[in-house]
Amino acid sequence: MKRFYCECGQELFFENDKCEGCGRQVGFDPSSLAMFTWFEGGATPGQLAERELRYCGNMSLYGACNWLIDAQSESELCLACRCNRTIPNLKKPVNRKRWKALERAKRRLVYSLLRLGLRLVSKWDDPEDGLWFDFLEDKRSDEEVDEGFVTTGHAGGVITINVLEADASLREAMRESMNEPYRTLLGHFRHESGHYYWQSLVADDPEVLTRFRRLFGDESIPYDQALSDYYATGPVADWQQRFVSAYASAHPLEDWAETWGHYLHMTDTLETAMEYRFVPAGAAAASFDERFRHWESLTVALNSLNRSMGLADAYPFVLSPLARQKLAFVDHILVVQRQRGTVPQE
Repeated sequence: MKRFYCECGQELFFENDKCEGCGRQVGFDPSSLAMFTWFEGGATPGQLAERELRYCGNMSLYGACNWLIDAQSESELCLACRCNRTIPNLKKPVNRKRWKALERAKRRLVYSLLRLGLRLVSKWDDPEDGLWFDFLEDKRSDEEVDEGFVTTGHAGGVITINVLEADASLREAMRESMNEPYRTLLGHFRHESGHYYWQSLVADDPEVLTRFRRLFGDESIPYDQALSDYYATGPVADWQQRFVSAYASAHPLEDWAETWGHYLHMTDTLETAMEYRFVPAGAAAASFDERFRHWESLTVALNSLNRSMGLADAYPFVLSPLARQKLAFVDHILVVQRQRGTVPQE
């Protein structure tokens, strides 16, 4: 994540809609990946950007989004919010809190995807290849809904997140019950986006698919049975030597999605670390090998800092040489896309 500043010099967080220093309004423009600030009643964000801009409709209605859109847009929603198909029932106060947490994590994901130059479009605009998000409840949080159990996942360009994942205490309980070292909202979004991009980045290119199968395995093996076996017997015995996580051993497609998610962890965190000078300038744009070395060093430091505060490790993973190869495969795909002109250079 880049660092952002108000005109008064105050540092801004990505989620800010107001400067804590001078009171200016704050908005993020996804087209330029820049923050704009203005005094309410004075200059507008459109005047500052030399384009007519306005807040996403979810700001004026719910205070739930600080992103900007073109003033002439037919949609009232920004790119990130327009990708929603289903949001939870906002008549329930607890769901407003949950939804805002989901949107914060989703906007972090969208920032990363835009930063990488990946195509992102809503299914409202591209029904065939676009993306939707469904934030759903089940009977555990609302006895009146029909769904007995909503599983977070992806199918056919729709990413589903159970709204209970937005409750920190419940999410932690699920993490403990599933013996996971790491479980966050942002982690869910990054993982599921990997399933979405697998089709366009891997499956649609026979040469890339062949390389994928050599490294990750044959994705055509029955998925449901593989997941059932994983939950019944646990990960393969040597998963630490072959996968980024235990869950990645469940099926080649889960291996890809977990690896993709870790690649986004690495890319975004390294950019943040570079902005704060924890790693050398230019580290986020260096070769993969160099970035990975910085990543290893940075995660050791992050974990040590957390332990000094009595917290769990920020990155509780040890990446084997084979897991590193898989991360390099993701990186290579994106480099090739840039060279082909499919993904624009930053």
